[in-house]
Amino acid sequence: MEPDVNTNRGYKDSVFSLYMSDPERLVEVYNAIQGTNYPLDTPVEINTLKDVLFKNRMNDVSFTLDGKYIILIEHQSSLNENMPVRMLLYLGRLYEKLLSKENIYRRKQIPLATPEFVVLYNGKEPCPDDAYLRLSDAFISKPHGNSVELTVRVLNVRYQENKPVLEKSRSLHDYSFFINRVQEYAGTGIDLKESIQKAALDCEKLGIMQPFLRSHISEVENMLFTEWVWDDALRIEREEGREEGREEGREEGRREIVKSMLNHLNLEQTAKIMGMTAEQVKKMIET
Repeated sequence: MEPDVNTNRGYKDSVFSLYMSDPERLVEVYNAIQGTNYPLDTPVEINTLKDVLFKNRMNDVSFTLDGKYIILIEHQSSLNENMPVRMLLYLGRLYEKLLSKENIYRRKQIPLATPEFVVLYNGKEPCPDDAYLRLSDAFISKPHGNSVELTVRVLNVRYQENKPVLEKSRSLHDYSFFINRVQEYAGTGIDLKESIQKAALDCEKLGIMQPFLRSHISEVENMLFTEWVWDDALRIEREEGREEGREEGREEGRREIVKSMLNHLNLEQTAKIMGMTAEQVKKMIET
């Protein structure tokens, strides 16, 4: 079953979060990650926290499974060692949302869905098939017993690199195949839009990510383009943080990114994603 999608939703989702917004897919993915055997009709409530634009949403996918577990999943194309603290913030907001009708000051303990944290990595950097990040790794001093710990499981789901997981989940396998095929086409010098279209055509011939891609190809093109441009913007920001010189070259790179974004997004959306004002964007492209 495909999710009911509002075509006027703007950029509130990434391709991954849109594709995974189907409850049966989430159960399938969870079973593959945790080695469980929940039936696909197990009750699922999607409770992903979102903001206005998709890259300002709080997290990619979060859902409660069978009323017992609350699972937070992030899909990433670059490794981020700050995921434990980010997940901690997400969890606090989620519990606040889920417990809004509860009196947390009452004496009797309130039962909580058990949280679990997962990062699905699909980038170009080398990454172990299965690894863990812990909040305590970032602590400045050794904690006493009355501290807090949060553990994030990082799974490499790059196509053909973590076969035990991908073989257990058709959804993860298909998504990984599609992204890999887009990357392969883009690597030959084909522009991103055509790369996405070619990859989608390959997937249709092979019955991969169907009927999702056939139904949402326009959204997928816009979302994936914006995601990849955003990643380029973050890369440039990191370079700026490491280097003091080469200001002119970096500024030209940012200008090209802004111009590319304006081919798909309006001025306000571009400004918000880039962390700029609309006037700053106008000034940048006019110089």
